[in-house]
Amino acid sequence: MHAPTIPLQPPVLLRTALDASDVAQARRVLCDLDGCLISEGRPFADSAEFIAECGARLWIVSNNSDTTALLLSAKLASLGLDIPARRILLAGEVALLRIARLGLMRLRLHASPALVEAARDLGFDTAHPAPQAALLCRDPAFGINDFGPLLNLASDAPLWVANEDLSHPSHSGQPVAETGALLAALRAIRPGLRWQSPGKPNPLMLTLALGDLDPAQAIFVGDNPATDGRAARAAGLPFLHLQRAATPQKDAMT
Repeated sequence: MHAPTIPLQPPVLLRTALDASDVAQARRVLCDLDGCLISEGRPFADSAEFIAECGARLWIVSNNSDTTALLLSAKLASLGLDIPARRILLAGEVALLRIARLGLMRLRLHASPALVEAARDLGFDTAHPAPQAALLCRDPAFGINDFGPLLNLASDAPLWVANEDLSHPSHSGQPVAETGALLAALRAIRPGLRWQSPGKPNPLMLTLALGDLDPAQAIFVGDNPATDGRAARAAGLPFLHLQRAATPQKDAMT
């Protein structure tokens, strides 16, 4: 009698800094943004060299939901980090594109002005009195009076949430609230709330970045095993878990 076959898990590397030699064999290098390449708009000392050595193999895959790939690419370029928009996948923007593919163009959108403008450029009507869907992104303007209308709409129309992250750490280690904190408040009011999210740990963005490439020929670099690590495992990618001890060295992003 043969023993049952145990499926192999993708390998995991643990590192405290970026080193291009760790990803030299990968045909595609997927990388998280905050905590890996930048923090609070400042690049880490090893980011520029890592990006340059990876070259066109490098893709950003981030749960960011308050900007667009074009805007982020321009901001990174101002810091000496050259990553074109076509190789940047952001959860908020990906959510908009997925909803558009479903034809749900009447959208209640809680997001930054940059995402609202992107939605309108895609043809969404964000002011219609009868929305077909709702999307919750990281929206600092979301207030107590927004909870009731959004929950009422979610009873009849699909609710999308860009990502489920509760927070990310500031330079001083203090938590900075993320989209998932708003979702947690909604769930506290309505425990049976249903939603869908393209953000990690959903492997969707990783598979989009891979295209037709075999996952074993790529690697994903991330700092959060609960989101990045789970997404890598679900997509079948080797995972480089980056646990930084240092703070970024360069000027703040403006």
